Amino acid sequence: MEAGVIRWVYAFVDRPRERFGEAAEFWTAVTGTALSARRGAVDEFATLVPDGATDACVKLQGVADGGGGAHLDLAVEDVRALAGRAVELGAAVVADHGEYVVLASPAGVPFCAVPWHGESRRPEVFEGTRMDQVAIDVAADAYEAEAEFWGGLTGWPVLSGSRPEFRVVKAPAELPIRILLHRLDVPRPAGAHLDLACADRSAVRAAHEELGAVTVAEHPHWTVMRDPSGGLYCLTARNPDTGTL
Repeated sequence: MEAGVIRWVYAFVDRPRERFGEAAEFWTAVTGTALSARRGAVDEFATLVPDGATDACVKLQGVADGGGGAHLDLAVEDVRALAGRAVELGAAVVADHGEYVVLASPAGVPFCAVPWHGESRRPEVFEGTRMDQVAIDVAADAYEAEAEFWGGLTGWPVLSGSRPEFRVVKAPAELPIRILLHRLDVPRPAGAHLDLACADRSAVRAAHEELGAVTVAEHPHWTVMRDPSGGLYCLTARNPDTGTL
C-alpha cells in the first residue's frame, strides 16, 4: 500500500461554529501559531500556521452540531487507496468530496483521508509543550476492534500504554501527531480529544488558565482542561520531544 502510506498527520480542533473566534484565539496562543485565512463553504476551516521553516500540523474546524472534540486528517499520496483500505477494515464513508474523503471508524470516530502536499518538517516545541496526540475514547465493547482498525489502517505498531486502558498507535518519529486509544469505563459514544505533552504540567496549566482555560480534573499523569470555547483537552506529563513519559 505504498501510495496509501501516511505521509503527514493533522490534528483538528473541532469546536462549535459560533465559538470559532474564541477557539482560534486560545489555540494559536498556546501553540505559538498564527491563524490562516478562513476557508470552506461557511468559513469553517483554518490552519494554525507555525513560525519558521516548519509545516503546520494543527487545524481548526467550526462544527454545526455538538460541542466539538477532535479528529485526524491522514495525508497520503493516494486518497482513494487509503479510503478503500479503511472501508475494507470496517470504516464507513461519510462524505466524498473528491479531493478528500470523510470517513468514520468502526466505532464511529470521524477522520479524513486527504492529499499530501509535501509536509515533512515537524513544528518545534513551544514554551515547553507540544500538541502531539489525538486520544480516541472508546467504550470497552468496541475497544479491541477499534485498536485493530487503527493499527491495520496506519500500518503502525499498537503498543501497550502506561496504564491498562491505554494503547499507543505509534507513528514514525518524523510525523507530528500520534494516536492514543483510551478504553472507557462507562459505555458512551466514541469520540476524540487533544493531548499536549508538557515538560512542566503545572506551569502549562497555569499559563492556559491565564488565557481562559479551566481545570476540570487532576490525575497523576494528566490534567483535564476545558478551553474558552468549551472543548475538553488534556495536559499530559510526557516529554514534548519524544512523546513518552
